[in-house]
Amino acid sequence: MYALVGQVPRGRVITYGAIAQLLGDPRKAREVGWAMAVSPDGVPAQRVVNARGEIAGGAASTRRKQLEADGVVLLPDGRVDLDRYLWLPEGSPTIRRPDVL
Repeated sequence: MYALVGQVPRGRVITYGAIAQLLGDPRKAREVGWAMAVSPDGVPAQRVVNARGEIAGGAASTRRKQLEADGVVLLPDGRVDLDRYLWLPEGSPTIRRPDVL
């Protein structure tokens, strides 16, 4: 999971649900969130957002600043525009959109 998140380029994001789908269990998005909350140093956990493009978790203000430093321009309501910034690995299987958004 952490290796996958490490592939997300600066200025892009991926959702908890997309990670869960890519890892083979689309129902495990919540577990992905828990793993991001305790991710080791060097894992760009700020690049993982929820299905609505919201920055979740206890460190949301820090992650917001990190995303902005990465070049992500947030919408006026503080969400990430997933149509613009969502990243999926090249050649990845099709992600079911309802699970991502």
